[in-house]
Amino acid sequence: QVQLEESGGGLVQAGASLRLSCAASGRTFSSLAMGWFRQAPGKEREFVATISRLGSNSRYADSMKGRFIISRDNNKNTVLLQMNNLKPEDTAVYYCAADPNRQYSTTNPTDYNYWGQGTQVTVSS
Repeated sequence: QVQLEESGGGLVQAGASLRLSCAASGRTFSSLAMGWFRQAPGKEREFVATISRLGSNSRYADSMKGRFIISRDNNKNTVLLQMNNLKPEDTAVYYCAADPNRQYSTTNPTDYNYWGQGTQVTVSS
């Protein structure tokens, strides 16, 4: 069983930056591909970014490319999401997710076995 806990959300103005963190426990962290997803009110859960087990490969949703950066520290069992130039449409609950089955994970939320509780990000205009 893997436990994930997100932190770092908050209320910011458009153009600001936030860094989300996800702490993992319960399994060797380097055996997990990791991802970030988000869900806005009334919308489906949306892929944000994913990073491979050793951090050598990452992938982003088109709307986040150039603004968001995913990284991981396997010594600290954490995955980070640096979010820059935030926009009001980035407002959502952000979730950390873990995929124990693939070295390089996917954009499909059903491929992730473990999820955190989420952290709220609100961007005001």
